[in-house]
Amino acid sequence: MDNTIITAVLLGLLTAMFLVIGNTLGGQTGMLIAFMFAAVTNFFSYWFSDSMILAAYRARRVGPNEAPQLYQIVQTLAQDAGLPMPKVYIVNSNAPNAFATGRTPSNASVAVTTGLMQILNPNELAGVMAHELAHIQHRDTLIGAIAATVAGAITMLADSARMMSMQPYPQDKSGRERTPTNLVVMILMIILAPIAALLIRMAISRSREYAADARGAQISAQPLALASALRKLDSVGRGTFFLPAELHPVTVHMLIINPLKSFTLANLFSTHPPIAERIRRLEAMHHYGTYR
Repeated sequence: MDNTIITAVLLGLLTAMFLVIGNTLGGQTGMLIAFMFAAVTNFFSYWFSDSMILAAYRARRVGPNEAPQLYQIVQTLAQDAGLPMPKVYIVNSNAPNAFATGRTPSNASVAVTTGLMQILNPNELAGVMAHELAHIQHRDTLIGAIAATVAGAITMLADSARMMSMQPYPQDKSGRERTPTNLVVMILMIILAPIAALLIRMAISRSREYAADARGAQISAQPLALASALRKLDSVGRGTFFLPAELHPVTVHMLIINPLKSFTLANLFSTHPPIAERIRRLEAMHHYGTYR
């Protein structure tokens, strides 16, 4: 599905959920307030979601002096891919991972953790950076950032509904509690939120990761280097959590690998394809020379 359509669907979903809650709690007045709030939220989601993601991961922007090898790798790959030079960030975390974000290639950013830089050699690091640049070139970064913001807003709505459902209900003349008419809506919100978050993750198709691997292999001209990096990340990175990821699990789909190791229903619909299959495809590209 086209990224523009997915973006519109996600923003529309967020607006609809705000309107339902506003109407439930305050009728037409509540709906109007909710609509204005949704409009502001959508505006910030589109224009500032990338900044919010970087802030959530406490990413620090670096230049050629602070991280010369990383910066040079990204600069060379961006030139080879015909892309503007993205902003480069480092996340202080032992968990090896990387992601890209930004509305368009002209204002994109790439981020890597200190843990990733410690375990990868220069060729493997170049393979990972080429993968992230491929996401930028395919314009996957906009949908990824907005999806994270929308999923976070949905979680916030569910938490609010959960707290409201725990409040004591008004009593009738006999002293018995009266169940409010909006209780059903609140319960539905509590149930709907994780389902909506799951659907958002499913919206970020697994094919986008395969496509980023393939294009990244073409940009770096080293599919085996990316395959080697994925193998290391899979063996070292899974289960090694860094605090921002635990606080913001809705952003997991933006990372090059999913650090969540636990087996849950949501993992069955994970946006990340199996690492073994990604490695197999990259090795096949090298064998048949299809990356040239």
